[in-house]
Amino acid sequence: MGKKRIVVKIGSSSLTNGRGEIDHDKLDDHIHAITSLRHEGHEVLLVSSGAVAAGFKELGYPARPVTLKGKQAAAALGQGLLIKSYIEKFQQMNLSVAQILLTRPDFSNQAQYRNAFDTISELLERGVMPIINENDTVSTEELKFGDNDMLSALVSGLIHADHLFILTDINGIYESNPRTNPDAKKFNELTDISAKMIENAGGAGTSGGTGGMKSKLLAAKTAITLGVPVFIGKESGQHKFHKILSGQGDGTYITAGVSSVTIKKQWIAMHSAVSGKIRIDEGAEEALVSNGKSLLHNGIKEVMGNFQEGDVVEVHGTTGFLGHGQISYSSEALENIICRTDPKEIGRSHPTQEVIHRNQWIMGLNELYRSSR
Repeated sequence: MGKKRIVVKIGSSSLTNGRGEIDHDKLDDHIHAITSLRHEGHEVLLVSSGAVAAGFKELGYPARPVTLKGKQAAAALGQGLLIKSYIEKFQQMNLSVAQILLTRPDFSNQAQYRNAFDTISELLERGVMPIINENDTVSTEELKFGDNDMLSALVSGLIHADHLFILTDINGIYESNPRTNPDAKKFNELTDISAKMIENAGGAGTSGGTGGMKSKLLAAKTAITLGVPVFIGKESGQHKFHKILSGQGDGTYITAGVSSVTIKKQWIAMHSAVSGKIRIDEGAEEALVSNGKSLLHNGIKEVMGNFQEGDVVEVHGTTGFLGHGQISYSSEALENIICRTDPKEIGRSHPTQEVIHRNQWIMGLNELYRSSR
């Protein structure tokens, strides 16, 4: 089978008991299964929920708090308790772990995004397992990934994972809610996540969690567009991840139809701020979309917005929105170029530099994640 890089996402429903507290029997089950993977040489990154669940009881709340300040206070206390449990339990297995707390601005800033990749890569190279969570203590609703399902998808794309395993309390994806419809058909394999499936999915599945099947479908759709195949399901036991890895897991497998996307293009497509728009003609659209070419100035018909060299812009063609690219000119410079009527004059002033180099361009990928934010 060979060594694989696997992102495991464990949600609150797979970590907590009926009272919303951390269930240490469940926690031990996950730890033994991850340890078994590691001992076979696989690289594992754990995206773990549970900070609020670990902390709210210590704060005196009878149940998971619903206010933002209550959740953040519980997360501030609970994150330390949770990582302490992970460190102690993995130390017993002779495994070292490191905590990484992320917020959406860590992804939207290009330098921080690259630094996150470098840090995670260094930990994996040193044999240390990253345990990743959203920094709920400081995140506001406007600055959240949405939930750890989406965070796990983005992390899996960032580090070019071979697999993303999303553990939940339902054994896969169904055509309707199996809790209310016992005859609901289960999908064992999928090659895509349709808009209708996402639309029909419900909200949070348990009182202890923030996600639900809709968030998992959005995450799966994001991961497969980044080239990472996904498993969504329910398993237990020391060898559960081996079972999933071998294709025998109790859940749904979603295959990735594209190869992995470079981290540069992931940042352009999904995380960067958009500073403006340009509209291009039919010939430039064919060159950019169909022929893998860079965008040249003579194909630009209109410049919209105020942007600088190095900013990210939307590109629109005769068929509408095409994608995003990091631009080599300011809006003012482009306006000056396209206002010139003599092609020879333009060629002398700008002989070689592309407006958007093909390595700084990506089609369509961004829309799913951006629209879910």
